[in-house]
This record gives sequence, C-alpha cells and structure tokens, in this order.
Amino acid sequence: MAATFLSPVPAFSLAAKQGDTARVLITSPTSDGHGISCSSVSAFPSASRKKRNTSLVVSATGETLTGVVFQPFEEVKKEVFVVPNSPQVSFARQYFVDECEAAINEQINVEYTASYVYHAMFAYFDRDNIALKGLAKFFKESSEEEREHAEKLMEYQNIRGGKVVLHSILTSPSEFEHVEKGDALYAMELALSLEKLTNEKLLSLHKVADENNDPQMADFVEGEFLTEQVESIKKIAEYVAQLRMVGKGHGVWHFDQMLLN
Repeated sequence: MAATFLSPVPAFSLAAKQGDTARVLITSPTSDGHGISCSSVSAFPSASRKKRNTSLVVSATGETLTGVVFQPFEEVKKEVFVVPNSPQVSFARQYFVDECEAAINEQINVEYTASYVYHAMFAYFDRDNIALKGLAKFFKESSEEEREHAEKLMEYQNIRGGKVVLHSILTSPSEFEHVEKGDALYAMELALSLEKLTNEKLLSLHKVADENNDPQMADFVEGEFLTEQVESIKKIAEYVAQLRMVGKGHGVWHFDQMLLN
C-alpha cells in the first residue's frame, strides 16, 4: 500500500509568560526515511521586555511627585480656606467680590421696580370703570413674576455669602390713560420698554460677572434670566402689534378676552 504523505504546515509558538525567554518553535518538513513526516525544532531568545520604570517623576518645578498630587490637609492651611471666626462674616463666601455683590443688589431693585409698576397696572385695569379683566390678570402675573426674580436674586446673594440690601423704589404712576393710544396700548408699550430695560440691566450684570472672573455667577444669570427675558420681550412685542392693529374701542375688549383664556 502506498504511504500517505501529509502536507506540512509551518507553525509558530511564542512563550507568553512575563520574564521567560521566548522561544519560537518552527515546524519544517523532514523525512525519517520511512515516508513519515517529522518536525525539527529550533529555538532562539526573543527581545527581552522592557522593565517597568519605577523611578520617581520630577515635576517642572523641581519637586518630586510621590503619586499623591492632592494633599488636602496641607492645602487647607492656606489663608483663603480658613473659616472666619467672626459671626458677622459669611462662612460660605468664596471668590465673590464686592462689585458682584453690589451689582446683584442693584438688579434686585430693578426687578422690584418692574414688579411695582406692573402691580399698579393691574390695579388700574381692575377698576370697575375700566373693567379689562384680561389685562388686569396679565399685569398681575407679570408683577408676581418680577417679584419672583427679585427673590431668586436674593437667594443667590445669600448662597454666595453676600448681604442683601434693598434700595428705595420710585413711586409708580397710577393712571395709564392716553388720548391718542388708549390705555391698553400705552400700558403695553410701557411694559415692553420695561422688559427691554430689564434685559439691558441683566446683560450688565452678566458683564460684571465676566469682568470679575466669576463663571458661576455668569452661569446663574444665563440659566435663570437671559432666555426667559428675551422670550418675554417677544411676547409683549406681539401684544403691542396686535393692539396697534385693533386701535381703541371695541377691538381692545376682544384682545382683553383673549388674555383671559
């Protein structure tokens, strides 16, 4: 019977254990003279692995780093982290300059002033001889919203360790009748101007935060006020446009009914 010869396939094996000398096993076709294939093995050392660098790293300042970068019990000894002993000084205050504190107090006054004016408008349109309940409802809600803004600023002032100082508020007008425009349009245009003025003051507040490198305060103004403010300007601007189209008279009543819904 004829002998069956197997086709030899070269095979490679590399030692995987760390620290061992790697050996490559090469299987090559040979014959033992009887028609049976066999393998010959050759071995040679592979390139040894690099040893792990366990030496200490030296920083750019020349200090030797031991692997512990944050050392809180040493760093808290700095004067800036010391808790004040005086009960008259905020314990929470950090990186909050006087200019930012004063700017927040000014914005509180702006919000309260707008709320005061809107409250006067509510009282005017709620009169029995005016009886525009939709406008009264709108300006009452606007007054409450501005008051909420003021309180939000007061809460933030306390969070940052500042002191709330309430300034005087100017007396608001109590009459909003206008010969040419009518009371509804006149009051709504005044509201639009107030919203734009408030937005300008908010942008100034944000600028103060930027100039004093207070990103947390800047983020607060952006997240809590700026988007809502431009949305209010857009809404009231549309109301002004609608009131200009209807003019004085019966059209104002229909506009007023829309605000009630």
